[in-house]
Amino acid sequence: MESQMKMMVVFGLVAAVFLQNVAAQTAHVVGDTAGWNVPQNGAQQYVTWAASQTFVIGDSLIFNFATNAHDVVEVPKASFDSCSDDNEIGSTITTGPANVSLTSAGDHYYICTVGSHCQSGQKLAITVSSSATTPGTSTTAPPPSTTATTTPGVTAESPNSSSPAVRTGFVLCLLSVVMGFFF
Repeated sequence: MESQMKMMVVFGLVAAVFLQNVAAQTAHVVGDTAGWNVPQNGAQQYVTWAASQTFVIGDSLIFNFATNAHDVVEVPKASFDSCSDDNEIGSTITTGPANVSLTSAGDHYYICTVGSHCQSGQKLAITVSSSATTPGTSTTAPPPSTTATTTPGVTAESPNSSSPAVRTGFVLCLLSVVMGFFF
């Protein structure tokens, strides 16, 4: 009877780990190591980055930028296309790094309103899905500009370094060791 109880506890832990990872959120570091800056490689940089990601409700975007050097605001598509902060969706975030939760499915558009940063390509368009089965996509940005700026001291980590799969593997290894002690 005692061994059955121990087995139920272990299987309960395994089930909890899987449920936690099914509902796990992904933190997407916008631009990866380049951060949220006027792109050195032109406007295509954020288009390419977004195309390599899958965005779902519950995920978050981390905009790494230096305070007072950049900002981020969500805008409708028309404002995105014209690089205008008219009709902001929410407030402009001026303190970096900024963490933006993705709470609704559909297309989302973000720009930097500092100077001509948006016109120089510092803008991001993503599509958020309600489930992880549909990959995120991006829309085209304006033609690349030769203007480039960097923000010293701002770094980004790969969003995949603590992915749910890595955590699940680690926890399953630990559970295997625990099960070895019980059985």
